[in-house]
This record gives sequence, structure tokens and C-alpha cells, in this order.
Amino acid sequence: MRDQEPPAGAAERRLSTRETAELLGVKPETVYAYVSRGQLSSRRGPGSRGSTFDAEEVETLARRNRRDGGGPDAGGELSVRTRITLIDKDRYYFRGVDATELAARHSYEEVAEWLWTGRLRPGASFAAPRASVEAARRAVDALPEHAGPTDRLRVAAIASAAADPLRFDLSEEAVLGTARVLIPTLVAALPPVLRSRRDQGPLAQRLWTRLTGRAPDDASLHVLDTALGLLADHDLAASTLAVRVAASARAHAYAAVSAGLGVLEGPLHGGAGALAHRLILEVLDRGAAGPVIADELREGRRIPGLGHRLYPGEDPRARVLFGLLDQMPGAAPALAAARDIAATAARHSPLHANVDLALGVFTASCAMPSSASETVFAVARTAGWIAHALEEYGERPLRMRPSGRYVGPQPPQPLPTPEQSE
Repeated sequence: MRDQEPPAGAAERRLSTRETAELLGVKPETVYAYVSRGQLSSRRGPGSRGSTFDAEEVETLARRNRRDGGGPDAGGELSVRTRITLIDKDRYYFRGVDATELAARHSYEEVAEWLWTGRLRPGASFAAPRASVEAARRAVDALPEHAGPTDRLRVAAIASAAADPLRFDLSEEAVLGTARVLIPTLVAALPPVLRSRRDQGPLAQRLWTRLTGRAPDDASLHVLDTALGLLADHDLAASTLAVRVAASARAHAYAAVSAGLGVLEGPLHGGAGALAHRLILEVLDRGAAGPVIADELREGRRIPGLGHRLYPGEDPRARVLFGLLDQMPGAAPALAAARDIAATAARHSPLHANVDLALGVFTASCAMPSSASETVFAVARTAGWIAHALEEYGERPLRMRPSGRYVGPQPPQPLPTPEQSE
């Protein structure tokens, strides 16, 4: 771990490792666990072999531990300071601005710029150079037909990186340039379903042609664009944490996004909308949610599209999308199915509809495959991943290095024999 240097001329009170451990109420080795996790910074004095610690920083950590009920081994969740997204009760905010209002009034590109820079760029538009798109398309076209959307997006991100000799420039200006190229490249690399003369216009319009062969109407495009904005970030979701770990190791932006895509593919994260989509279609096919819910519960499966651990009440993203879906042509049957699902499941557990159920209504109503919600989620969240990567590049490198709590056989153990290995 690289020791931290104090600002020139700064006057600060330093504590030894022993004094720091006593103040925190932990063992000396635990002090260095705090350092490895980025919760404390250390410094060695000239000619000294021992580390010293800023007293004010140590006292702040001690107060936080007393408030939160423990130190690094207390089982608490990893906490990362961020200025990007705040989730508070049943609302969430992008840089202090209500995210639902921002997404409802501004395009996805404008929401992304706000997340990245804290400045609104009216009319913001993303365009990808031909070389980047061609490299990504060649890589995606080489995949087998059964490849999923996240497979394609991850390969497209890697191919785009290989085509960018400046990808290791982690300055803010360079990373922003990468972001404005990478997102449209990811969309352009997906195989089109609806043929369009020009691959231009708002990102939502370009993405639509990759999701369905049905011609878009203004209401449907507005739902898609709003969904992209609503899903652009959601604090430290699992995929976003992976992005920050990669950025902490100074992986370039393409690699950080690829890390996020790898985590997103799980059914408990980006794949949840597909499960909701299929549930809605089954309810429509069988005419009522009752027997479908009964089958799900009989099989011991969780009902997709309901509840969210961060929102004890209504998911604000779902609230906005359901309001727009009410105005979208052709959405009424899927909407009725979704409401039947929520009402029927409420007899078993009082859970509100979440954004996955709203996405399922949208994709089912627009003749999209069940995997379409995963594509929407991944493209949308790329903006947030870039915002978190930018923020992490401004932190100390490799600060996100937790220590494992070893629970295996105590050493020294004898070398294994072939019989022990069988």
C-alpha cells in the first residue's frame, strides 16, 4: 500500500500504530486492514520503519465505527463515498436532483452528461467513429447465434478498446470522450432487427431498431428514452461496485465497463426483467395471474418484478414507467397482467411492483424478446458506470482491497498425499 504524503505546509497531529489501535479499539494488524480498504491513510517518517496516522482521520473513523456498530470485521457493508447517486426512502437523486424528474424531462444523453459532469448539455448527442463501430460489429458478428445481449455488448466493448490506442489515458477529458463514443458503439454493434436507412438520431431511436421489428411511435420511444435515463445509475449495485474495483486498479474505461457487464448478466441483476417479461406472457396466455403465481410458489421461486430491498414502498422508477405505459398504444393487456400479478402476489407478501415488472410490460407490449430488458438495462447503466469510474480515478489507487477472513485449516499443515487429494 502506497503511503500518503501530506499537503505541503500542513500541520497535523500524527499517531503511532499502537495509539491508533487503542483509539479504535482494535488490534494493530486490524489498523492495516483499514489502510488496505482505503479507510485510513498512513505515512512513514524519515528514517522510521513504523507508520503514522493522521489523528483527525483516526478519530473520524472511530466515531463512525461507534455509530455503525463495529469495525472491518463487524459484518457491515462496504461504504464508498460518492457524489453521484443518493437513494433516500422511496426516491433517488442524481447529483442532488430528483432522478425521476430528470429522466422524464431530459433525454438519456442529457442525463448521462449530468451524471458525468454535473452540467446539463441541452441537445447532447453521441456519435461513434466508423472504425470503432466496424471493429465492434466484426467481433459481435463472429459470435454464435445463441449469444445473449450481454455477450454481444461485452465483446463490443473489448473490440472497441482494442481499436482505441488512447484508451489508457485516464484524464477526465479523455474518459468523457471514450464514454461518448463507447455507448453509441455498443448500440451500433448489436444486430438490427428493424432496418433503418440511417443509424443516427437520439440513442433511444437507434436502440429501438435493435430490439424489435415493429415501427416505433412517439409514445413508445419516449418510454424507452425515459427508461434509459431512469436506469442510468442506482448507487453501488453489484455491477457498479465491480466497475469501481476495476477503476481502482486503474483499468481503462472500456475494461471497467466490461467488468460491469460481466456482473450484470446474473439473473438477480440485469436478467430480472426477462423473468418478469416471461411471467407477463404466461399470465396473458393463461388468462389470470392466480394459477401462474401458484406454480411459481409451488416450485419455490421468487415472483419476479416485485419488491426491492432499497425501497420499502414503491420503486420510483416503476411509478414513472407505469404512468407512461398507460399512455402507450397496445400496452393495456400487459399492464393489466402486471397489475393482476401484483394484486395476486400481495395476498402472499405485500410487495410493490419494481422497475423489472415495468420493463417486462414495455418489452412484451412492443413485440420485443424477453432479453430486450437486459439490453436496455446494460446500455442505460453504462452511463452510470462511466460516472463511477471517473469518480474512482480521482481516488487513491488500489484502495478497494478488502482483506479476507481466513476460516480454513490452521497452518502449518502437512503436504497433501495423493490419497488425500482423491
